[in-house]
Amino acid sequence: MAYISSNDNRFYVALEQNYGSTAPVTALNRISAVKLTTQQRQQKVQRKDKTGTRTFLGYPSGLRKNTTFELSTYMTNWADQTTLPACWPLFQACLGGGAMQSAGGAVASVSNSTTIGFASPHGLAPGQALTSGGEIRFTSAIVDSQTIQVNAPFTVAPASGSQTGATAGIQPGANLSSVTIFDYWSPGSAVQRVLPGAAVDTFTIAVNGDFQEFVFSGQAQDLLDSSSFAAGQSGLTAFPAEPAVAPIGYAIVPGYMGEVWLGSSPNQFFTLTKAKVSFQNNLDLRAQEFGSALPLAIAPGQRTVTIDFSIYQMDDAATAALYQAARQQSPISVMLQLGQQQGQLFGMYMTSVIPQVPEFDDSDKRQQWQFQSCRAQGSIDDEIFLAFG
Repeated sequence: MAYISSNDNRFYVALEQNYGSTAPVTALNRISAVKLTTQQRQQKVQRKDKTGTRTFLGYPSGLRKNTTFELSTYMTNWADQTTLPACWPLFQACLGGGAMQSAGGAVASVSNSTTIGFASPHGLAPGQALTSGGEIRFTSAIVDSQTIQVNAPFTVAPASGSQTGATAGIQPGANLSSVTIFDYWSPGSAVQRVLPGAAVDTFTIAVNGDFQEFVFSGQAQDLLDSSSFAAGQSGLTAFPAEPAVAPIGYAIVPGYMGEVWLGSSPNQFFTLTKAKVSFQNNLDLRAQEFGSALPLAIAPGQRTVTIDFSIYQMDDAATAALYQAARQQSPISVMLQLGQQQGQLFGMYMTSVIPQVPEFDDSDKRQQWQFQSCRAQGSIDDEIFLAFG
């Protein structure tokens, strides 16, 4: 009998059709997860009956349980751009909006560095992404059916006749879906786990690490395992078997390659040392209603989208403009590009962020400004746009 190796672990994520109904799992649902932390705790109640002793006699069976999880996954290359990226169900569960996909289009002209004309109708919507030359940009305005404006100029403007790349984007939506997370181990006799009804409360990404890493956390309806499973749990007659394991066919993306565009009139910054984007749904599951021991539905609250970032102070106009915007509480736009080649791009675009007055950090050889808890705002479901390219 041997120990279980922590590297003999595979994760799958699938979108549920109904909350808590375990989704079917296939080999295509596998993701490149780094770590899954999950905990199920029984609700603590106070017994007030007179037992005739100072000894605690235990809790009754059937008390409600609270199941939480945190899943870390690497950003990988998007090899087959005719389908959505493997980790897409997690973004769908977190943001709630539908997929905004584009196969790209033929460029007819570029003017004023940010106005792009296409040879045929582009079919893009505000906030939707496009790529060219290993860069990703977002549609800031629709001029007409064949012309758009992008949020920032491309380093090398797309040439007439060139083709923009495929993208898959998402923005926040009013309602949220749930996912099923599958946690399989080798050997098959080890305890396998499934989390049905996983609702993503928070999503975070830190910029300028070794690799691009997404972290999702939230609450699940239940935690099933192959050791104690009983027919009927989550509507299942048997514990879900793992699909046939396919060879690993993905590449992970270095965490220090990309671009940063900041400002009311966006400028590219080369002085960013770190950044962290946080998206929070402020969930409140329907978990306290009479007649049910398990949560019944997802009840999202007001979103909180924030960014923390640090830059070196420079004596240029663009850096000074950031400080002035913070002092005046004026909104700026923020765009982060992760990766630097088609098929390995991820973009985050916030159209209106209120920067906070930065803290001055002079503990190092060069002074840094630390902008903390800068919150994104919007009108309706448009605080942030995310896209793969």
